[in-house]
Amino acid sequence: MASGKPQLLFVHGIGGLRDTATDRRRWVEALATGARDAEMADAISALTQGWLADVTFANYSDLFNRRGAQGNAVGELDEDEAPFLIGLLDTMLVELAEQFPLESSPQEARVIRDARYQLDAAAQGRQSQGVGDIGRRLVGVTTTMLRLPGVRQAAQWMNGWAALSHLAQVGRYLDRRAKKAELGATIRARVLDGLDPARPLLVVSHSLGTVVAYEALHEYEGVVTLWVTLGSPLALGAVVLDRLVPTPASCPTTVASWLNFWDRDDIVAGRPHLAGWIHPNKSGVKAVTERVDSRGLWTHTATKYLQHKSVTRPVIEALQQ
Repeated sequence: MASGKPQLLFVHGIGGLRDTATDRRRWVEALATGARDAEMADAISALTQGWLADVTFANYSDLFNRRGAQGNAVGELDEDEAPFLIGLLDTMLVELAEQFPLESSPQEARVIRDARYQLDAAAQGRQSQGVGDIGRRLVGVTTTMLRLPGVRQAAQWMNGWAALSHLAQVGRYLDRRAKKAELGATIRARVLDGLDPARPLLVVSHSLGTVVAYEALHEYEGVVTLWVTLGSPLALGAVVLDRLVPTPASCPTTVASWLNFWDRDDIVAGRPHLAGWIHPNKSGVKAVTERVDSRGLWTHTATKYLQHKSVTRPVIEALQQ
């Protein structure tokens, strides 16, 4: 039975180089905003001052953003990265097509059709194209996708190059071949570093961080009282789901409760499929999924999700137990 002061672990997702202290503060402040909306103002000071939990922000962004280390810019795509990105963009376009059907969203449907045409052309000509040319074609696909009104307002990317560059991080983490698999192991070790299995742990993970947390928690021996996944790509079909370790995908054994939140305008999230596609653990725990709707720009950010009272309330309640 875990006891002692709770541990709150934040696991970030795709993106550029991060500052650990700054991001930790922003995530905590976002939770505090949600606590106000949830009428839990009495917990704000305890959260922000560190009385409620020992808060850790697991920062592995340098492993993706250090040139010459674990990955390159999109303009320097490795030849073996193209198939994953083609599959990921294909899955995302399928998701978008379901969100914007031709009957009710003709303008958006035309944009998705254009992006699909570009992607199919890139995929069909992959064998005859150079790596640089494939990269430029795929940037064209993401640039077109960002023309969608909802996506343009919701995405954290200002251009197609940045979008593809960050999406490529998912494939680099999931690459299991020889030396490239070392990246995933290094990331998981950093996420679990310093945690005390004898104390209760609450994990809040976002985007690629939900994939990292999935695999890291399967290696963790302590009790996880609550696992929260935000904007998760875990259920993005074969491109992510079938690459997870262990497989078939199941909730980590030590997780006592799992809440998954997705935003309709979040093009990285796998929407509500996650609960049905990932098996429960031996205790019967599986994802309980809820949709949230964010306002303004960049819904695929952890802070946007954390500001929702529906996300904040169970986090605060779990920490107070």
